[in-house]
Amino acid sequence: MSEVKLTAETRKEFGKGAARRIRRDNKVPGVLYGHGSDPLHLTFPGHDLLLALRTPNVLIALDIDGESNELAIPKSVQRDPLKGFLEHVDLLLVKRGEKVTVEVPVVAEGELAPGGNLLEHVLNALPVEAEATHIPENFTVSVEGLEAGASVHAKDVKLPNGVTLAVEEDAVVLQVLAAQAEEAPEGEAAGEAGAEEASAEA
Repeated sequence: MSEVKLTAETRKEFGKGAARRIRRDNKVPGVLYGHGSDPLHLTFPGHDLLLALRTPNVLIALDIDGESNELAIPKSVQRDPLKGFLEHVDLLLVKRGEKVTVEVPVVAEGELAPGGNLLEHVLNALPVEAEATHIPENFTVSVEGLEAGASVHAKDVKLPNGVTLAVEEDAVVLQVLAAQAEEAPEGEAAGEAGAEEASAEA
C-alpha cells in the first residue's frame, strides 16, 4: 500500500464552537493517539483528507507543524449524516513493521448459479492482522456458480503473505439465499377465488 502524505497542525481550541470554526475554514478536527502517548489534537486540510479516506485503511504520512513526521491509519471517521462532509477523524499512530488489527472490505466477483438467488454479505469487511505498511485494500472472493445454501467462510478467503485472520475461521462472510417466490396480496387472491367460484356457478 502506498502512503498518502498529509500536513497537519496542532490545535489548542476545543469544543463544538471551535470545531465549527475549523470546518468553516474547510479543515477537519481530529486526534492522533497510540503507543501510550498522550492524544495529539490536530487539524487537517478537509479536501486532502477526504481524498485520502477514499482508500480503506489508508496509510497516512503526517507532517505535523513541519516539525515531526508520523505514520497513522484511520480508526474512526465521523461524517455529517445528511451532507456527508467530514466532521472529525481519529487516527491511530503506527510504526513500520508493526502489526495492527483492521477490517478489510470484501468484494464479491462472478455470477451466482441461475435461479434468481441473492448474495448476502454477512461480513462487509473481514477482520485481519497485518503489518501497518502492508494492509490490503480489499479481498476479492469469487462466487461464480454458487447455488442457494452455499456459504463462503473466513478460512476460504485467500490472504496475502503476512496477513492472518482476526476472526474465527468458520465465520460466514458471504452466503447465497434462495430466491423468494412472489406471493399475491391476500385481497387479490381472495378476489381471484371469488371470480372462479362465480364462474363455476354460472
